[in-house]
Order: sequence, then C-alpha cells, then structure tokens
Amino acid sequence: MGLTEEERKSIINFRLEKAKGTFSEIKILIENDLWGNAINRLYYSCFYAASALLINDGHLAHTHNGVKSILASYVQKNKLDKTMIKLYGNLFNLRQRGDYEDWILIEESDVKPLIEPAKEFIATIENLLYEI
Repeated sequence: MGLTEEERKSIINFRLEKAKGTFSEIKILIENDLWGNAINRLYYSCFYAASALLINDGHLAHTHNGVKSILASYVQKNKLDKTMIKLYGNLFNLRQRGDYEDWILIEESDVKPLIEPAKEFIATIENLLYEI
C-alpha cells in the first residue's frame, strides 16, 4: 500500500471514528422520519468500519463492491460471521436502491431492524482491530 505504519494506524483510527460518528447521525435522521438518509448513514458507518479492517490487514479496495467482496473472505478466515456479511450486503443494496433508483422509498420497517446489527458490526470490527 505504500503507507508507513504510523500512517496506516492513523487511517484505521480515522475510519473507525468516522464509522462511529456517522452512526451517531442516525438518531437525528430517524427522529425526523428521514429513512432513506438513515439507511445511507447506516451503510456508510459499516463501510467505514469495514474499510478500516481491510486497511489493517493490508487490503486495498477501490470500490464499494470491492470492499464487499474482500469482506466476504473474512467468513472463511473465521473473523466474521455470515450474518455480518449478509447484513453488510443488505445495507449495501438498500443504500444503492434508496440513492439511485426512482420510486423506491426506504421506510421505517426497512431501517429499524438494522440499527442494532449495524452497531454490533462496528463493535465487532473494532474488537478485531484492537485484539492483541
């Protein structure tokens, strides 16, 4: 990747903090019934956490699909459970549909069941990043 160890750690920490900060925005969005924006922020909070994990392990993904693809390999490495990969894929698809497709409305029932699992996803990645 061409990064020094210090640069790599800084990026990882920045992305993890960005994941947590983005996740904190969700509360405001759902209080205002902004479900499409909430799913966008849910996805991006997990995306930032996932990209931190990939950088930590020396992977460089140039696209969202690349992150999704590399992340799936963590099931075989027993680092992530299949349900986490499924969650990430679901968030990715909902975000894509909500952001880019016409006549698609993301609703409360789409978002609320994903909030706690997304929070767990970020926490799991944080644990992987800082395990000794």
